[in-house]
Amino acid sequence: MNAVGAYVAIVSARYRTLLQYRAAAFAGFMTQVFWGAIKIMVFFAFYAVSREAQPMSLAQVVSYVWLGQALLGMLPWNMDKEIEQLIREGAVSYELVRPLDLYAFWFARTIALRTATTTLRSIPMVLLAGVVLPLAGQAQWALLPPESLTAFCVFLVSLFWALMLACAFTMLMHVFLVWTISGEGLNRVMPSFTIVFSGMIVPLPLFPDWLQPFLNLQPFRGLVDVPFRIYTGSIPVADAWPDIVHQVIWTVIFVAYGRWLLQRSLTRLVVQGG
Repeated sequence: MNAVGAYVAIVSARYRTLLQYRAAAFAGFMTQVFWGAIKIMVFFAFYAVSREAQPMSLAQVVSYVWLGQALLGMLPWNMDKEIEQLIREGAVSYELVRPLDLYAFWFARTIALRTATTTLRSIPMVLLAGVVLPLAGQAQWALLPPESLTAFCVFLVSLFWALMLACAFTMLMHVFLVWTISGEGLNRVMPSFTIVFSGMIVPLPLFPDWLQPFLNLQPFRGLVDVPFRIYTGSIPVADAWPDIVHQVIWTVIFVAYGRWLLQRSLTRLVVQGG
């Protein structure tokens, strides 16, 4: 098997393993439906009292919220528990003797981590928000389809790079574990940064104007704001490519820094326990 085939097999095996946690996925789905409904009610109230024109319509925001609930698992807000355990217990030394590039090996596992739970939760979420709600006469609460097939295709391209960016950032978290005794600090801090600055809580265009230059430059924007706004039409297809390039650039930066940091850490790695 060639090198690419080995990594594809790793993604496939890990992905199928994570698909077994259906009960947890169902619990997560129900939780995300609940929180999605609450967020939409908050935005309904906000738009009802707002006296100024907003950069996104209410229908766009509703679709944005449902996309966020469907694709929450893609966000780099947690780490691979098995990798965390390997590093903590010293069993990471076994990873070093594999005839594979360690960064690529962990990256392949991370792709499966970010996509498996997302698959289990996104399909029923899209069916509920995009099909069931309109049929039930609740179109104002529904996930709207993209404006065109072209917009949907560009959204998929952006979503792919959002996944790559999420995996690259998750890999940084994994590498940082090598330098720490416990990963609990990262696990507690990162969700706050990721969820707020990606636009998962509030779409970034709704933040104050003075904050927009920073929000448009920071990397977390590529996780949620860019692909979701392309889908909803808030970013026209013709204007989407610079934002996709933004995703690609930050992905390359994170991968390059993660590789460098991992190689540096392995030159002075001390395995706990001896």
